[in-house]
Amino acid sequence: MSELKLLHLCDSLFPVGAFAYSDGLESVTSTGAISSADDLRAWIDVVLDETIGRAEGPVVWLAWRAVHDRDWDAVARLDEEVAALKPSASARHSSRAMGLRLVATWQTLHPDPRLAHLVTRIKSPALPIAFAAACACSGVDQRRTVEAFAYTRLAATISAAMRLMPIGQTDAHALLARTLARVPSVADAIAARDADAESFTPAMDIAAMSQQYLHSRLFRS
Repeated sequence: MSELKLLHLCDSLFPVGAFAYSDGLESVTSTGAISSADDLRAWIDVVLDETIGRAEGPVVWLAWRAVHDRDWDAVARLDEEVAALKPSASARHSSRAMGLRLVATWQTLHPDPRLAHLVTRIKSPALPIAFAAACACSGVDQRRTVEAFAYTRLAATISAAMRLMPIGQTDAHALLARTLARVPSVADAIAARDADAESFTPAMDIAAMSQQYLHSRLFRS
């Protein structure tokens, strides 16, 4: 049953609202900084290795354990930390908007007192916290939770790219498949490090902060 729940949670049909955000990709495609499949490959590699591998992934890993153990002080600390690592106000807002929507919807579908307590303690949890909590409350193990979170983030990036760039479905999904093949090793590294998040992605941060100044845009951030 936990595997079916995980498939449901990771499905693009699940109403988290990720379709509205590009994490700054729209900003760099509008300037021509990202204009080819090779450029996109470099961008998504950074998403996997840095954003997921060193920032959001470790938060998911640690938050799963904290929710499982009902260590709400640790959950709150992780939520503050992952938000603080995002210098873009719009990126912080989007993460919290998606996180709250995820928890609220999942609690409606699969009520659990831990999810109810989470939104009492943290009004709008960041997306990595919300995802980890939903998985921990659904019997999904810690490592699989990290891999599933990586899939949702990478798939959302590819989906955004298909609407922003001249890249076909086959090429886009080939790039996604190539990147997903590296997810297990990234998850292994997160588990082995078992440490707090860290972040250094200045180009992506600038892109995310620049998004609001676009003359017209498809995505909120």
